[in-house]
Amino acid sequence: MKSIIVTGASGGLGALTAELFLKNGWRVGMIARSQDKLEEVANGAENAVLLPCDVTNEDQVVNAFDQFDGTLDVLFNNAGSFGVAATIDEITLSEWQRVVDVNLTGMFLCARAAFARMRHQKPQGGRIINNGSISATTPRPGSVSYTSTKHAISGMTKTIALDGRPFSIACGQIDIGNAASAMTSQMSGGVPQADGSIKPEPVMAADNVSSTVFHMANLPLDANILNVTVMASDMPFVGRG
Repeated sequence: MKSIIVTGASGGLGALTAELFLKNGWRVGMIARSQDKLEEVANGAENAVLLPCDVTNEDQVVNAFDQFDGTLDVLFNNAGSFGVAATIDEITLSEWQRVVDVNLTGMFLCARAAFARMRHQKPQGGRIINNGSISATTPRPGSVSYTSTKHAISGMTKTIALDGRPFSIACGQIDIGNAASAMTSQMSGGVPQADGSIKPEPVMAADNVSSTVFHMANLPLDANILNVTVMASDMPFVGRG
């Protein structure tokens, strides 16, 4: 049985992805802070392993990965937070730090734990899939904390992909644009645009994301999708904002 750990698995894209892998017979380690929410997503599945954990806490991350026995084939490094929407002069240090702790340090801690497991397990190797964002290349207005961390994740992805080569560890990134979720629910009512206007934006079904992660996870380790963008076709990303 193949295995995957999904962070941020208690809701949104993480929950949807965990459910897809559970349905397809994978052993799924599910990381999030809420045990109760993880239980709801797992819905009694025998192949679900609940790993309640705060990804910003080093000891909790190490313990969660230690509890996941056996081989680890894939990590979907998904947990993230958008933070306060404002210009940089209106962001407090604590607000900045909260986003950095989850989106960058948390993803570092989980990637580090997965890399160590994949490097030393037998057979050696595995795959890490980082959840980037379209903000990894192009920001939204008022998103300095989120955008900065997602740019950093692109660097992390490429470095892990390079450093993982001797150990058969592949690393890729999925950049998502306007997948229907709680985070994008306000888009139909209008969100700030680069020209200062407020306009509604189209969204796509979230299962386009989970199916893409599933495809990436099922590649042989001699093939890697280093970066893929999955987005609502008509969203204001391609072209001038």
